[in-house]
Amino acid sequence: MTNQRFEVIPAIDLRGGRCVRLRQGDYARETVYGDDPVAMARRWEAEGARWLHLVDLDGARAGQPAQLETVRRVAAAVRIPIQLGGGLRDTDAVRAALDAGAERAIVGTTAAEDPERAGRLFQEFGDRLILGLDAREGRVAVRGWEAASDWDAVILAQAMTAAGARRIIYTDICRDGMLVGPAVESTRRLAEAVPVPVIASGGVSALEDIRRLAELAPLGVEGVIVGRALYTGQVHLAEALKEIATHFDV
Repeated sequence: MTNQRFEVIPAIDLRGGRCVRLRQGDYARETVYGDDPVAMARRWEAEGARWLHLVDLDGARAGQPAQLETVRRVAAAVRIPIQLGGGLRDTDAVRAALDAGAERAIVGTTAAEDPERAGRLFQEFGDRLILGLDAREGRVAVRGWEAASDWDAVILAQAMTAAGARRIIYTDICRDGMLVGPAVESTRRLAEAVPVPVIASGGVSALEDIRRLAELAPLGVEGVIVGRALYTGQVHLAEALKEIATHFDV
């Protein structure tokens, strides 16, 4: 698979109406980066972001969306599209996310726990629904990363693309929020195993990490989600976008 554009996508993780980041998905290891998600979204848009990645952490834990009003305010405040994950486990929840202003919704837990239902969701929503694959040591995690499934990440990815998934976000939980570098090789293996675009997530700590993932674009890796590194200043969004536009985008 070839790819014509590589996206650097800022993450805005929502908990209690604030912008936070967790370490390895651990709700007890939270850092608050702001009380105004709308202002944060406008900041990333002003710096050149072409997409925003929102995660409803409260919804992921509860199993149903909990931050839709915040999502509505963010969507109304920016002109760039957003994708939303967290607690979207059935048709009503996915539709509510899209109605709140998300261009794309992300489903993860349902794919691992009820593949048939997930397949129906992918058929119903098509390109507006993304498979979220969150893996710890190769095994898929579910329910806000607080439980493990028996699924191997690559096998579930293949099953879901066969069922209709058209895009995958792949997160290495062990690296997420840790600034230790992305899981380049496991991202490569996943991209080589499926016929749909893959977005990488987790561990980005420097511009070089983004470069390494952008080099996988010919395999179908179409972007990377960056969170903590943007908030700490270890990666500057405008610089990263310029680097990608200069050396990687076709």
